[in-house]
Amino acid sequence: MSRVAAAIARAKAEGRGAFVGYLPLGFPDLQTSIDAAVTLAESGADILELGPPYSDPVMDGTVIQEATQAALAGGFRLRDTFTAVREIARRTDVPILVMTYINPVLQFGVDRYADELLAAGGAGLITPDITPDAAADWIAASERTGLDRVFLAAPTSTDERLALIVENSTGFVYTVSTMGITGERAQLDAAARTLVARLREHGVEHACVGIGISNAEQVASVLDYADGAIVGTALVRALRDGGLDGLAETARALAAGTVTASATGN
Repeated sequence: MSRVAAAIARAKAEGRGAFVGYLPLGFPDLQTSIDAAVTLAESGADILELGPPYSDPVMDGTVIQEATQAALAGGFRLRDTFTAVREIARRTDVPILVMTYINPVLQFGVDRYADELLAAGGAGLITPDITPDAAADWIAASERTGLDRVFLAAPTSTDERLALIVENSTGFVYTVSTMGITGERAQLDAAARTLVARLREHGVEHACVGIGISNAEQVASVLDYADGAIVGTALVRALRDGGLDGLAETARALAAGTVTASATGN
């Protein structure tokens, strides 16, 4: 069992769902982003999702885009990803997934990227802009290194596409709650519940829902049918507005939503 799958299983054994927390690397600066990731882990996150800033973030909403653009303006470089992961992994046992668009991985070299991430203590990649049928090199590298590969499933995905995603994903399937970019929403799409049910029909082991989750009530609602809830924008906003203390407070509040929910299958 991978480290990510094991973290979800541990949460389930405790009678709750998993809390996956996203933060951009390099925001507001590299060291603070490292400290923020550790703070998030210490404040209840079961899995860390860390995003190196990218020049064309097609999936990111305004809050995350502003943070990643600030990180790029501050001089963040791709190699800083491995520096950050290494330091975070030294300070916490919470598994670290890197959420990256595929182009930087291709430019760096897929095998080289996988080897560097593994050596730094990372657990795998979330790749939002590539499908399994176009990811042969990454799938091979992840098989060789044991890194998790998390692909995305959307409400518009066909059954054939969902079968391919389930077959090729490890750790969990990132289940997109609604069409569009990331950001906080007052209500989550019912499409997410339907999509998780479809993934179950295709044999998914772990499905974690992301995009639009911003409070404990929404976390609890999602964990009524999914294995994990992924939160990003609310955490980035908390870090931006309240620093590490504000981030810790928001993370603890979100983690409380996992306790009130029944983990799937319990």
